[in-house]
Amino acid sequence: MLKYIIKKIGVLIFTIFLISVFTFFAFSVIPGDAALTKLGNDATPERVAELRSELGLDQNVFVRYVNWASKAVKGDFGHSLQFEGYSVSSLLLNRASYTITIGFLSIVLLLIVAFPIGIFAAKYRDTPIDSGLLLLTHTFMAIPSFFMGILLTYVFGIVLKLFTPGKYVSPAEDFLGAVAYLIFPAMAVALPKVAMTVKYIRNAVSDEMDNDYVRTARSKGCDEKDILIHHVLKNAMITVLTFIGLVIAEVLAGSVIVEQVFGVPGMGKFLVNAISKRDFPVVQAAVIYIALVVVVCNTLVDILYAVIDPRIKLSDI
Repeated sequence: MLKYIIKKIGVLIFTIFLISVFTFFAFSVIPGDAALTKLGNDATPERVAELRSELGLDQNVFVRYVNWASKAVKGDFGHSLQFEGYSVSSLLLNRASYTITIGFLSIVLLLIVAFPIGIFAAKYRDTPIDSGLLLLTHTFMAIPSFFMGILLTYVFGIVLKLFTPGKYVSPAEDFLGAVAYLIFPAMAVALPKVAMTVKYIRNAVSDEMDNDYVRTARSKGCDEKDILIHHVLKNAMITVLTFIGLVIAEVLAGSVIVEQVFGVPGMGKFLVNAISKRDFPVVQAAVIYIALVVVVCNTLVDILYAVIDPRIKLSDI
């Protein structure tokens, strides 16, 4: 097991390295001058050249990457070009905290709601109850997160007045109020994902219920609840984990438009603004953050595979 985990961690590190190389060199060949963007078009050539030297932009691209990567592994991504005096790490951590909170709340909603409904739909498959649930899941799957955010804003913000749209309060001022506000963008992110997860769980559990070992267990007089919990769910989770891992990675990486809809100062708005201002140090760090979330989630899913089914690690080593 340990050898399997070490192998997966090695793949994770190598993947992040490749992504960092691709990201850095991609931004190096994009047209535009970060120094000129910072100083403005009225800056003198001498001042532009001086700032390029300060930022290290006059060096070879390979040298710049080594310098950047050696600091990045320590958590130092340099300084923002549009927010003078502020490090990229501090800016990113401040914005990422909101995005991660929304992601965490979304995942909690996803797990609490999707599993019971998915199992319930599988238990009553090919019945009017199952048909009704499938119709409901297809409806929610067809609604984009940003439009779901608009609907929730109208219903809970304008009609029911449970929160004031666009008036996000900092946790430092009102912690409970900030968390309560973030529940609604979390719902906007989670609900379409819940619908997809319910359908996936329903199909996976239904497929397992048709296998011979289930019929054998029933013929031996085993309780339906025991069959479901100790046999069906364990085997169904192998395929379900893949999908849930992708969903969790997507949720934690952030939802740009949903944050814009609710006026939350998270990664989404910050990243869009950094791209428009050609603040490449911020954009590079944000890309690495998103990539790290996705790769770590996939690695954890692979490790969970081995925990659930030991045959997987034996075949992979």
